[in-house]
Amino acid sequence: MSKAIQAIRGMNDLLPDTLALWQRIEQAAVAVLAAYGYREIRFPILEKTELYKRSIGEVTDIVEKEMYTFEDRNGDSLTLRPEGTAGCVRAGIENGLLYNQVQRLWYAGPMFRHERPQKGRYRQFHQIGVEAFGIATPDLDAELILLSARLWKQLGIRGLELQINSLGTPAARANYRRVLVDYLRAHDDRLDDDSRRRLDMNPLRVLDSKNPQMQDVIAQAPNLQEHLDDESRAHFESLCRLLDGAGIGYQVNPRLVRGLDYYTRTVFEWVTSELGAQGTICAGGRYDGLVEQLGGQATPAAGFALGLERLAELAAHQQVAGANLAPQVYVAPLGDGAIVQQATRLAETLRDAGWRVELHCGGGSLKSQLKRADKSGARHALILGENELAAGVVNVKPLRSEDAQQPVRFADLPAFLANAAH
Repeated sequence: MSKAIQAIRGMNDLLPDTLALWQRIEQAAVAVLAAYGYREIRFPILEKTELYKRSIGEVTDIVEKEMYTFEDRNGDSLTLRPEGTAGCVRAGIENGLLYNQVQRLWYAGPMFRHERPQKGRYRQFHQIGVEAFGIATPDLDAELILLSARLWKQLGIRGLELQINSLGTPAARANYRRVLVDYLRAHDDRLDDDSRRRLDMNPLRVLDSKNPQMQDVIAQAPNLQEHLDDESRAHFESLCRLLDGAGIGYQVNPRLVRGLDYYTRTVFEWVTSELGAQGTICAGGRYDGLVEQLGGQATPAAGFALGLERLAELAAHQQVAGANLAPQVYVAPLGDGAIVQQATRLAETLRDAGWRVELHCGGGSLKSQLKRADKSGARHALILGENELAAGVVNVKPLRSEDAQQPVRFADLPAFLANAAH
């Protein structure tokens, strides 16, 4: 016998029991996003590699080390999307959604990065992304944070901390960059190889280093907040007032820089201490220059992405209940021919009335069918044999209580089950 083929390392199967919690999260997210006026957009998993080089930045771990990039049969360089914002912007530009318009959009799906797999970090992972275009003011930044906070509340997630910072405008960041590079070069002997390589292209990423031997150097680095331009400082202060007024607690983290090059001004993360090293659940910010950078007209924009694997893990840790999609009714036909035909009609009638119904297929004894009915999670089993068929009834057996089973006429079944549910 040949050896069974296994999944690719870091790309995991999502099984039905696990997905019940994912479905609960997704359903809550769709409801919250609709409440804020956000509409879904879908775009391809594959994009031209150039899209990510221009948006994320060529001197980033994602582009240099982590992207799944290959040449197709036409010789074009293609990449499995490592994040969603660039693809959303590309779709918006190409389809005329962004120029001189306000758009509130969201998307969901898999992303791909060739990282070292570990708990909370996988090579195929899933995100819900939220992007808003055409609004430059800090009330949009606050809306995105309030939207995410409402989702945590809807799900019953506890203990998330909001960290915020401002990266300023590109001009202010350029001034800060010169100061930061001078400081880091003075401590060159304490930098790791990745940080030295980033000094010329993207020195702010050094502040995002997780190398424990560099934390003292990073902690004493010049503070970006002290180099903000007046407009960015006013934008950030306004955001803080809006969050204060809405009762949203936050921590200003001057070392929060985010791992993608396109961010400007506001950046934020929701973090937890309950998942170990991979504690960021949701992250985003403002990226006012990205649309123009990718060939569109200048358009202000902001957004965030939340990681479904990490959020589901945190929800499970906090014992958040998953979506209940188990059948409510299990139909057990004891026989074949006319009995199966009537059982099928009953199941369809109940589904027409809005019930979740599992119809037993493949025959079997009453004992075996009731065992499967109980395992399905259904509240009632509907037993239909020769005697029931002749009498025009089905025996309704409660599976989650000690109540006795009783015969119910076919026509009365939907009303009976509705009353029993209360």
